[in-house]
Amino acid sequence: MGRNYRRNYQRDFKREGKKTYYRKSTKGNTIHKRSIFLSLAILCTAFGIAVGSQWLPEQARTLKYRIHSGKEEKNNSRASKTPEEEKQELSDNPLIRVVLMTNGYQGIIHKEVKLRADSELTLTYGNRTEQIAAGECVVATADDARLSEGNMRIEAKDGVLQIESMKRGDGVPAYNGVIELRRAEEGIVVVNELPIETYLCRVVPSEMPASYELEALKAQAVCARSYAYRQMESYGYPEYEAHVNDSTDYQVYGNSLPDERADRAVEETKGQTVWYQGKIVTTYYYSTSCGRTTNAEAWGSTPSEENGYLQSVDVKGTDGDYEKALPWYRWHAKIPEQEMEENIRRNTGKDIGELKSVEVTMRGAGDVALVLTAVGSKCTVTVETENKIRTALAGDYDIVKQDGSTRNCGKLLPSAFFTIKKEKGSYCIEGGGFGHGIGMSQTGANEMAKQGKNYREILELFYPGVNVE
Repeated sequence: MGRNYRRNYQRDFKREGKKTYYRKSTKGNTIHKRSIFLSLAILCTAFGIAVGSQWLPEQARTLKYRIHSGKEEKNNSRASKTPEEEKQELSDNPLIRVVLMTNGYQGIIHKEVKLRADSELTLTYGNRTEQIAAGECVVATADDARLSEGNMRIEAKDGVLQIESMKRGDGVPAYNGVIELRRAEEGIVVVNELPIETYLCRVVPSEMPASYELEALKAQAVCARSYAYRQMESYGYPEYEAHVNDSTDYQVYGNSLPDERADRAVEETKGQTVWYQGKIVTTYYYSTSCGRTTNAEAWGSTPSEENGYLQSVDVKGTDGDYEKALPWYRWHAKIPEQEMEENIRRNTGKDIGELKSVEVTMRGAGDVALVLTAVGSKCTVTVETENKIRTALAGDYDIVKQDGSTRNCGKLLPSAFFTIKKEKGSYCIEGGGFGHGIGMSQTGANEMAKQGKNYREILELFYPGVNVE
């Protein structure tokens, strides 16, 4: 995705996972063994025989972090835990499971997977274990006989594997931890399982340029950790027992090479997250602000105590807006009337006829566009929420940034902070910022760091009322 920092906020509300205590095998004999174990445990309890942890299934002893679904939270949730208990879970550096998408982030089903490592590989599937020499390529397809015995888990002796069948921003990606291959109906699903702190070392440079100020990188690390921890409350992909994928649907992971400064930012904030009213919160972020942020109303959510940390704030210091000299701080575009009509028809799926007018009919906090109304000769179309508005106005035309450079608009208007007016047969849009405008502006964080602000001060500006712990 390059440096497109959009977040799919809907994922938090639409994904629902499954309560899980240990990994399930696709093999029936594993379930059968557990049934026997449970029966023996009941008998032992009845006869007063102690059952020690050494008799637990191996998975139950090794996977410490428990995942709860939203439904079960009512009776057995994070909310029932004390902040001290949650902090202890964080300090344990729990495992996160990441679905690795195909090239271009087009999907999750791989037709073929090729792996290699500079050290010896260990392959485990069913009850079998194979040792693969360093440098030797492992190839798997959906009809691989080894996958008929269950999921294949692959681990390198030095901890790093290259997946040569994949391409990312910096070429062939390399991954720490375990690579798990799961047979799917039309191919293979690849899941990377690794400690969350290791995961963050590959998220931070993929989401924010590693050349940014260290304090900005540290703010990004805390945001990314908080976001990831919230996603780990349930499975985004329950059928594969995975929490997230590696794209902008969640957080971009592994798209850039490891970087010492990003690693340092993660290490120096180890275990730290953003808290609001006694809970870790989902910390949204985006590329550049227009000088102001907005709140969750831009996504159609009603402002409440729960999301009270997502407020509209002025992103400025004593010398004015922090980002005032940056290219995306202000931008403009000019779209011929006929082209605008075609864009709205295509993007909304509505045949509006001849376009009569387009205007923002409702604004929210920070002057973000909340409702866009397009009047045509056949019908009137009303578009709500920032993402849908940006989509409705998108098209194949140039956006001119304030430094004079241009970029094709593509599928999404840079932001919903804009004005629109009709002039001499064209629609002129003047806007500011790049991204959804909710939470932390990454370039704003960098400019604040340049002016001596530390990561805590940065986070406390963009998320009012929070604590970093």
